Amino acid sequence: MREIIFDTETTGISHREGHRIIEIGAIEIINSFPSGRTFHEYIKPDDKEIEKGAFDVHGISAESLKDKPLFKDILPQFKEFFAEGKLIAHNASFDIGFFNAELARVGEPPIDNSRVIDTLAIARRKFPGAKNSLDALCSRFGISNAHRTLHGALLDSELLAEVYVELNGGKQGGFSLDSVEPVRSSSLDGQNARENTPQRQRENPLASRLSTAEKEAHETMIEDIGDNAIWHKWSHLQ
Repeated sequence: MREIIFDTETTGISHREGHRIIEIGAIEIINSFPSGRTFHEYIKPDDKEIEKGAFDVHGISAESLKDKPLFKDILPQFKEFFAEGKLIAHNASFDIGFFNAELARVGEPPIDNSRVIDTLAIARRKFPGAKNSLDALCSRFGISNAHRTLHGALLDSELLAEVYVELNGGKQGGFSLDSVEPVRSSSLDGQNARENTPQRQRENPLASRLSTAEKEAHETMIEDIGDNAIWHKWSHLQ
């Protein structure tokens, strides 16, 4: 199964006010493991100014985008990368709204909402009433985001990939892109992805979810089994 976890940075808060996408970052996931294939582009927003509030979030200036391509210039690469699979984003309606506004400007059809998964909606169902921003979820799941001083589309996509795994049961496949070269082919299957992706352990392990009563019951069970209990072998390896 192919999934694309992505994020955008924009000139302002609303595409309905003519604001534009200035950065797209995305990573490809095959059968729950990163393939190493990424998409990352900075985009010149025509003549639309970047609002101060937006700049304070992502730190991308108009000056830094002067020599970047327009959205229409990256359209072939965008269509190829986002053509198939589920599209996963945090507060997805924001990003999809901007995508569809950009696609409409170049005469392309909108993205089908049936392909979209919103991790914010998932988090709100799992943790009603709690803070469910990306930073809050990273903190809840013990995912280090100390290097995230400003928002960045590719960095946020990597963090969201780890959060998405935790929201779906926590089978961590390793999402660090530090030493992964982008692969410009979608031919990697899940097995190759596992073999070619470096594994990253959490800097701070998650706290145990066992209650005191459960721990005591487990220790009693081990004592009843005696010296042959497999947990004795594991304890020697720690």
